[in-house]
Amino acid sequence: MGFSILFFNSPFRLPASTDQDPSLGRTMPKVKTNRVKYPEGWELIEPTLRELQAKMREAENDPHDGKRKCETLWPIFKIAHQKSRYIFDLYHRRKEISKELYEFCLDQGYADRNLIAKWKKPGYERLCCLRCMQPRDHNFATTCVCRVPKHLREEKVIECVHCGCKGCASGD
Repeated sequence: MGFSILFFNSPFRLPASTDQDPSLGRTMPKVKTNRVKYPEGWELIEPTLRELQAKMREAENDPHDGKRKCETLWPIFKIAHQKSRYIFDLYHRRKEISKELYEFCLDQGYADRNLIAKWKKPGYERLCCLRCMQPRDHNFATTCVCRVPKHLREEKVIECVHCGCKGCASGD
């Protein structure tokens, strides 16, 4: 129970436990620490992920003089795709990392969980980014031109406006 502020029978009582009080309907925020426990096997993939993060930082700070607005984001999308594909391949294809390490990488943001979920589905094994399959981002409520197989394209050389992909259809 709690104690009264002024009187023992007062309706103004403080809760006995301030971290969780069901009557207040709220909880105390968790204290965030910088101490992250890395799972077993992290030392094997850490150098590659650090290298990709350095490339990402470099791409973010790159000058974009003379480029179209959409072209400035292409290297960032490419590196994010590389990081996700690296972790996906290590866990699903080569089976070199544990489920615990795989989940840790997804939770810490080293890979895109939604993109990897699409790669598991048939027809999306080579998907470059999630924007390329969303109909709301394209004319006529269709998907991106990079999702069209090469043998069905009128133009042989294309580039996606969103991420710079030259073709990510599964049939290519």
